Amino acid sequence: RCQRWVENCRRADLEDKTPDQLNKHYRLCAKHFETSMICRSSPYRTVLRDNAVPTIFDLTSHLNNPHSRHRKRIKELSEDEIRTLKQQKIDEAFEREQATQELNESNEQNTVSEEGGEEREEEAVPLTLEERENKDYLKSLFEILILMGKQNIPLDGHSVDELPEGIFTSDNFQALLEYRINAGDEVLRKRFEMTAVNLEYCSKTQQKQMLEICESCVREETLREVRDSHFFSIVTDEVVDIAGEEHLPVLVRFVDDSHNLREEFIGFLPYEADPEILAVKFHATITEKWGLNMEYCRGQAYIVSSGFASKMKVVATRLLEKYPQAVYTLCSSCALNVWLAKSVPVVGVSIALGTIEEVCCLFNQSPQLLVELDNTISVLFQNNEEKGNELKEICRSQWTGRHDTFEVLVDLMQALVLCLDAVSSDSSVRWNNFIAGRAFVLSSALTDFDFIVTIVILKNVLSFTRAFGKNLQGQTSDVFFAASSLTAVLHSLNEVMENIEVYHEFWFEEATNLATKLDVQIKLPGKFRRAQQGNLDSEVTSENYYKEILSVPTVEHIIQELKDIFSEQHLKALKCLSLVPSVMGQLKFNTSEEHHADMYKNDLPNPDTLSAELHCWRIKWKHRGKDIELPATIYEALHLPDIKFFPNVYALLKVLCILPVMKVENEKYEIGRKRLKAYLKNTLTEQRSSNLALLNINFDIKHDLDLMVDTYIKLYP
Repeated sequence: RCQRWVENCRRADLEDKTPDQLNKHYRLCAKHFETSMICRSSPYRTVLRDNAVPTIFDLTSHLNNPHSRHRKRIKELSEDEIRTLKQQKIDEAFEREQATQELNESNEQNTVSEEGGEEREEEAVPLTLEERENKDYLKSLFEILILMGKQNIPLDGHSVDELPEGIFTSDNFQALLEYRINAGDEVLRKRFEMTAVNLEYCSKTQQKQMLEICESCVREETLREVRDSHFFSIVTDEVVDIAGEEHLPVLVRFVDDSHNLREEFIGFLPYEADPEILAVKFHATITEKWGLNMEYCRGQAYIVSSGFASKMKVVATRLLEKYPQAVYTLCSSCALNVWLAKSVPVVGVSIALGTIEEVCCLFNQSPQLLVELDNTISVLFQNNEEKGNELKEICRSQWTGRHDTFEVLVDLMQALVLCLDAVSSDSSVRWNNFIAGRAFVLSSALTDFDFIVTIVILKNVLSFTRAFGKNLQGQTSDVFFAASSLTAVLHSLNEVMENIEVYHEFWFEEATNLATKLDVQIKLPGKFRRAQQGNLDSEVTSENYYKEILSVPTVEHIIQELKDIFSEQHLKALKCLSLVPSVMGQLKFNTSEEHHADMYKNDLPNPDTLSAELHCWRIKWKHRGKDIELPATIYEALHLPDIKFFPNVYALLKVLCILPVMKVENEKYEIGRKRLKAYLKNTLTEQRSSNLALLNINFDIKHDLDLMVDTYIKLYP
């Protein structure tokens, strides 16, 4: 039996060892045995059957895993054997690519050989000189494309409009290719030495095909880690414009082998106006094209631009219908009040939010404008310098993403309007035409009574959820106790809804006072007055109009949205945070996670021993040494040296950790979103490419050029 084990392991260095030596000095991991060969008489011990022989091996994984490369001495393989093993990898990548091809090109369907399994068993034919040269040539092209992606160099160079007629100039890809030839690349020189100077070396179609393969191979490196981790969550960011088309950025959250929660960017998804079509394509892309098993998805969150919320809610609902454990949650990187405001289905709210973003953007673009605003704030708040200094500090941050955005805006309104008026009416050459023009437009927008009423009502309605939302982005204990306070928040909002007449009267009075301070006329919106011109009986007052069109739908929507986003499942998951020792301590170790952990029962390695294990976990922390501090976060708990002695607790913490509502404790593992923002900020809209973006954002991910070349040859023979 020892001989069989050694043969199956392909370990040439062990072939001369005696059975006694093998038995004493060597061990084989249980994952190499079929489950039928394993006898689990106890949850703490794995026993092999007498006739057990290892049969499960991935003999190519060490080629891609730098950590395991030097750990085991794998038997040295011949070139033919290496080629055969690599062929298996190519076939896997090919099958994923083929799924994409089928959606677009039906004529490519028949290129897959149905007898791939038999072909692998046959001895690979040695490459001819021509085939070897072709592979080297393709490798050079892939190297150039990867360089362009990592360095964020657009494929196109000068546009045709910039050049006189009859003048040919290389695009960026061809220019780099020529530079490489001039630098001594013999493979490329041989290929192109007889080609005309004004001829494209590599067509746009071929570039697109190769870029798709680059994107797929780089993405696959991240997805392999996600699959190894089993459980994951899906998060989308705001819709972005890529070369004139709207796309959804998709990120994935998972806990890696080192117990770190990571959030990685995995690609863009073309946006669809029809939410049902979007839901179908979203699901198809994640499962069929990217190969993730949604049965392991434990959370989903969507950060949306104003106006897109209802469509993404349909996507969430459709996924929940298929995968009930993919809990729909808020995302930790977005303040609850901002998210709620963006989801309000009132046109006036969407317009107001757009205006606020433009104002913030204008001031952030110009340091001189910020100085001007500082001076205006100093004059207005000379009797309250502390408040003035606080507002100045806020203005230098991305204040549109704060929990108290609308409170800040109401406080700043007079300063913003006075500053913008001063800039737009300045007759000196101090401000350029663009800034002066934008200042005039935005000042007009801010002094519209419709805008003033909207922000005052949003400020007052969202004041009921501000503390709750702030706690959700706080420490683990804050999140746990926030889950218990939701009932009180909903009770307050329902009380507002029942007495909306009284509340709206106060809110409208505040709005009219602010309008008077800014010398803004109190009136109905122009579009409403124009629509009512022929209706002589219409005697709608401004107060009643805004109550029906704004206050009532806003409060109703926020109540419903809170109920939807904080479903029973979501709250149960948050109650499981009492597993974190610091939360246990605050509850005097009198906790009952078993009841709330039922929803994750199938995710546990030994669910039958959960109750006993949780008891041991509580005792461990209750009777700890005086100098031992209680871990305050899931991150700290996952990194405890003895966490593996509590397999069920470990599994529960990992699943809770990936919920999008939980913040990424270590900032260096949240780079996916930061790099995405940097790419969008630094790249002109018309120069953006979904393929190059993935290479740029994931520039530090290793890539296998041979795999890319072989996949390309197989897909486009």
